[in-house]
Amino acid sequence: MPELDENRAKALQTILKTIPQEELLYDLAELFKIFGDSSRIRILSLLQIDKLCVGEISYLLNLSPSAVSHQLRILRQARLVRYQKIGKEVFYSLDDDHIEKIFNQGLEHIQEM
Repeated sequence: MPELDENRAKALQTILKTIPQEELLYDLAELFKIFGDSSRIRILSLLQIDKLCVGEISYLLNLSPSAVSHQLRILRQARLVRYQKIGKEVFYSLDDDHIEKIFNQGLEHIQEM
C-alpha cells in the first residue's frame, strides 16, 4: 500500500465513514441483480403503464404463464411489485414510485451512451 501524507489519510478515513455499511451495499447489489434479467425488466416496463394479471403479461411478452409467475415471485420477494386480488384475478403493479425512478434513470443512462 502506498504511503499517504497525514491529510490524505484523514480525507480517506472521512470517505470510509460516509459510505453505506457493507451489508447495505450487499443488499443494493442484490437489488441490481434482480434488474439484471431481461424478462423481469420487460415485466417492470409493462407494469409502469398499467396493472396487469399473469395472463395479460404472458400474452404481451409471449412468455408462458408459469415463466411470468416465476419472475413475478422474484419481483415480489424483492418488493419491486405488489399484487391486488380483484375478483378471481390477481393484478400486479409496481410497488412504489422508487421502482419507476430506478427504471427510468437506468433507461436515461443507457440512452446517453
